[in-house]
Amino acid sequence: MNYYQMVRTEYGWTVSLRFHEVGLYFYYFMVGGTNLCCGKRRVGEFMQYNPRPWQITVYEEDYRTPDWLKGGIIYQIFPDRFRSSGMREIPEGKIGRKWGELPYFRPGENGKVLNNDFFGGDLNGVIEKLDYLHSLGVTVLYFNPIFEAYSNHRYDTGNYLKIDPLLGTEQDLDRLIAEAKKRGMRVILDGVFNHTGSDSLYFNREGRYPSVGAYQSTQSPYYEWYTFHSFPDSYESWWGILTLPAVNESSPSYQEFILGENGVIKTWLRHGIGGYRLDVADELPDFFLKKLRKAVKEENPDAVIIGEVWEDASNKIAYGERREYFQGAELDSVMNYPLKDAIIGFLRSGNADLLRDTVATLIDNYPAQSLHSLMNILGTHDTARILTVLGGKQCSDKEEMAVTRLSGEEKTRARHLLKLAAVLQFTLPGVPCIYYGDENGMEGYSDPFCRGCYDWEHPDKELNDFYRSLGRIRHTFSAVFRQGEYREIFADGGCLVFERRAGKKSVYVYVNHSGRRYRISFRGKFREYLGGELYLDALELEPNRFGILAKTK
Repeated sequence: MNYYQMVRTEYGWTVSLRFHEVGLYFYYFMVGGTNLCCGKRRVGEFMQYNPRPWQITVYEEDYRTPDWLKGGIIYQIFPDRFRSSGMREIPEGKIGRKWGELPYFRPGENGKVLNNDFFGGDLNGVIEKLDYLHSLGVTVLYFNPIFEAYSNHRYDTGNYLKIDPLLGTEQDLDRLIAEAKKRGMRVILDGVFNHTGSDSLYFNREGRYPSVGAYQSTQSPYYEWYTFHSFPDSYESWWGILTLPAVNESSPSYQEFILGENGVIKTWLRHGIGGYRLDVADELPDFFLKKLRKAVKEENPDAVIIGEVWEDASNKIAYGERREYFQGAELDSVMNYPLKDAIIGFLRSGNADLLRDTVATLIDNYPAQSLHSLMNILGTHDTARILTVLGGKQCSDKEEMAVTRLSGEEKTRARHLLKLAAVLQFTLPGVPCIYYGDENGMEGYSDPFCRGCYDWEHPDKELNDFYRSLGRIRHTFSAVFRQGEYREIFADGGCLVFERRAGKKSVYVYVNHSGRRYRISFRGKFREYLGGELYLDALELEPNRFGILAKTK
């Protein structure tokens, strides 16, 4: 630990330091022998013991993140469940289901859930709905895995260089990318590089592929990709799931296959995708992430790299090591689980303290270029549907989850809370990511119930229109939401008012998740952009209301 003497000036006390290495630096103050530490909302607090430090994240001077992502809107698609064009037949060994049926969730004869039921969603189905997505203001389409695999979730990659035939062909992907580009959208693919499928070209435990897989022979060209404890049946796997054998990222041939000049990363970038979301990024070693970034940016400096990280990514410790995601040589962005949890906590408790702390921490700890690129989620394929979470019904097991739905009254309240959550998601620093169907009021508990089929037969017009309004507001004030500063103006229990500012442009957001009334005073005429009302010099914040304000002439 180093101590530095501060110098008194007419403005207070100051000290200047120069950092010569990237990394995390932690500090606190000593005043009269007492520790002045980082308290709530990052404000100073005196503590005698166990001082909690502030953090400075020092990153490479040339660290840049893609500007096209900032200020946009992401839409996440689970390919088998979004839209079926009706063009694909389910092959033998996989089970075809009727659109809208409940996904299989009970274990089969071997006691395992096989995830081998398919509803026929495909790439051409997505193309059919691009105009709908454009109407929501979507600028980025993020796809769960689309490469050949045995399961419906496709995180058990079978062939990294082949589009799953159930989804389409390379030509279908190219057409999707081209049609999306016409509408101002880019496509991000899921990169699953920590493990493959056991039923794959590379491991080939089931013998379905013509290759000699690692499971079949120690002489296989893929043998060094995996770690066997006792060949062939005992091997490292992702969280002990034997259908997901873990990859040894140190293998030179694996690195060449994924990261080389003709490798997986560059191959799909050459098709025109906008970048990758990296599955379980915290299980990919730093050296591999650094090489991955180099490969991506060599091919396309403007491509994005988003990591699946569930905690504060600036200082996360995984497997005993401090990670280096945001020091300039690895990730551009991560999935913003801390914000998701804080928004849900706020809506459940009626107290904004955790949300305020979380926002302050993210702003303090993350480089600005990463902060404004964060994937702001409310739910994903790995979590229960946000509407179900906000509905508050608890289930003890999957049998109960399969039959539990919100009542009419519960759904009405949950939809109101969802709107409030979406207002925060769309206006706080970062990029909102809509999980397919959330804008249509989809329900569902954890996997596989959160992966149901989009109900195109029964659109929730009112909720659809609400999301369209948020999209229009975000694009109308794109400069503000792209990289605008955040300033908290007022907070009291369940009421929070904040400003987003860029230059002379400001947008004000209020959420009053309480039973109290408040009065906001201001100068001039303001428009509330969700409802269209005009206010002069003052606004009454009614209980359980929210709004987005900007000054008008």
